[in-house]
Amino acid sequence: MTATLHATDLFALFAHFTMLSLLAVGGAITTAPDMHRYLVAEQHWLTDAQFTASVALAQAAPGPNVLFVAVLGYNVAGLPGAMAAMAGIMLPSTTLALWATRWGRSRRETRGVRAFTLGMAPLTLGLLLSTGWVLAEPSRQIPGAMLLVGLSAVVMARTKLSPMWLVALGAVVGAAGYA
Repeated sequence: MTATLHATDLFALFAHFTMLSLLAVGGAITTAPDMHRYLVAEQHWLTDAQFTASVALAQAAPGPNVLFVAVLGYNVAGLPGAMAAMAGIMLPSTTLALWATRWGRSRRETRGVRAFTLGMAPLTLGLLLSTGWVLAEPSRQIPGAMLLVGLSAVVMARTKLSPMWLVALGAVVGAAGYA
């Protein structure tokens, strides 16, 4: 889409991603469902297909996982959109992580810090599952695609096979027209 947004829209994009930054337990990808809601359903800055393609492109590229945020921002409003989205997602969480790491390191043996650490694992897993559900939206009506998703989940849970082989399998299946 890459529209020219007004400064108020860019600030709204920044503010929304700032809020998501503080909720991004397990990484920015865990907040993809809310990014989808905001960018696609609420603001109509991107289509569902553009959102999914942006995330897929960034995830396939080498580099930090968070780069999908820059691609989303860029597709919304070019370079200013990428800068607003990345600043929003990075500044609060980075500042909080630096402070919490220092604080937690000095208190790592306390019951509260141990309980917090143990409680974050199921929360992170739930957020990742909801992200997968949102990203599977365009393919949910295609039995072959959903079979491939299920197969991938089983293989990842039971083997140490590199995910890149599953990505390659998905590319071959898609190119052959089965999904």
